Amino acid sequence: MSKVAVKARLLLLAGLAPLALAMPTAVQAQTAASPPLSPQTQECLDCHGDYHPGIVADWQSSRHATTTPAAALELPALERRVSNPEIPEGLRQVAVGCYECHSLNPGRHADNFEHFGFRINIVVSPADCRTCHSEEADQYARSKKANAVANLADNPLFHQLSETTLANQEMREGRLFSLPAAEATRNQTCYSCHGTRIEVQGTREVEVEGEVVNLPRLSNWPNQGVGRINPDGSAGACTACHPRHSFAIAIARQPQTCGQCHREPDTPAFEAYEESKHGNIFDAQRAEWNWSAVPWRVGRDFRAPTCATCHNALLATPDGKQIVPRTHDFGERLWVRLFGLPYAHPQPADGRTHLLRNQDGQPLPTTLAGVPAAAGLIDQAEQGRRQKAMAEVCQSCHGALWVQGHFARLDSVVVQTNQVTLAATQLLQEAWKRKLADPTNLFDEPLERQWVEIWLFHATSARYSAAMGGAGLASFELGWWDINATLGEMEHSMHQRSGKAGK
Repeated sequence: MSKVAVKARLLLLAGLAPLALAMPTAVQAQTAASPPLSPQTQECLDCHGDYHPGIVADWQSSRHATTTPAAALELPALERRVSNPEIPEGLRQVAVGCYECHSLNPGRHADNFEHFGFRINIVVSPADCRTCHSEEADQYARSKKANAVANLADNPLFHQLSETTLANQEMREGRLFSLPAAEATRNQTCYSCHGTRIEVQGTREVEVEGEVVNLPRLSNWPNQGVGRINPDGSAGACTACHPRHSFAIAIARQPQTCGQCHREPDTPAFEAYEESKHGNIFDAQRAEWNWSAVPWRVGRDFRAPTCATCHNALLATPDGKQIVPRTHDFGERLWVRLFGLPYAHPQPADGRTHLLRNQDGQPLPTTLAGVPAAAGLIDQAEQGRRQKAMAEVCQSCHGALWVQGHFARLDSVVVQTNQVTLAATQLLQEAWKRKLADPTNLFDEPLERQWVEIWLFHATSARYSAAMGGAGLASFELGWWDINATLGEMEHSMHQRSGKAGK
């Protein structure tokens, strides 16, 4: 076996396929129109071309493979997809290939290792992507998504909710006994979307044809959750929305991409969109739309919004006039947080929501009585600014009266669902007062689980439906029917337990 083949075989057996952004022998030849490749990337291609054809084809289809950062910087501002004018000179004139991404910032990467004369990182992080996409990386870093690991793990209440939900149960002496969730369970459920903490835990040896190489051993890998903590200390995974190795904007703009995580019952954005008129038009016409255009022109490139349209895309009129700028802070156009914790509330001012404290000192954006936290949430002026930005998006297709009526309907549903959440909370507090439930853990007893279902599943579903026009989720599917049915079940259970306690 040749030295080149040994190198490729070594990575294949080691399970480090993401390093091998290769080009098969049949497509190695560069045409006159193709951008030049760096010698390092060319060596990657020569070595691994036969072993990972899927990765290669993905990379070949990408803009990374077909242009250079220097050429990208010459585009008009609204058409430009890179935002750092100070891209290092050594990267400007070559295609963005294997080595250009997997060799950046080696001093910061605990997963950096020597690989046949090169220093290579296993994980490519947002801190690496910011070499070309600095503005996008900065926006993302301040978002709730980038902070998703800490927002779940470092908030005592949310951590308790996830641990109680995922606990392993076994029978002991005729009763159920809860055990801590297994790491694999966490990583395949809550932390699959929120992200895991990837750490280097020593090395492992791989031997091929008598040659031994030490490779980093990574914990909690693979994971591409939105808030993943990377071995260089950065937070986030650009590949959560722009999957490797095409990193295509066309994929990021598809509703199914958001639907990987934003699904019923707790965040039913995807289902609400599917049921909406917008989702119906998308499903019928998506094959006709231009998913890769930058800027994305309303009425020319697409004719109904997707998640990306409303939440983060750079939108323009058919003649190229900007409507709203691009943002990778996905809450930047949102004024109200529909996700109940336990109430809908003004959006957090900081993506690190685990730092929020209500007036009662609890790690929540509101009190259990529904009073918003005094600090850490956006004020009315900022809420108005964000609503105006969203109205600009909506009014690119709808009249002002339609948009105003839609927002007014949403406001009404927010008020009503918060009112019913308050009723459920007061009922639970009465149960705690009568010692029919124990408030030490808010999520482990039947009454408490019913309370959680009301605000986390049913009220949230009604609000998402109102925001996105998916009426099914607002009525008999997760919405008002279940709100009131579960509230009635809570009250009935309390009466039953009170009767037994009195005997």
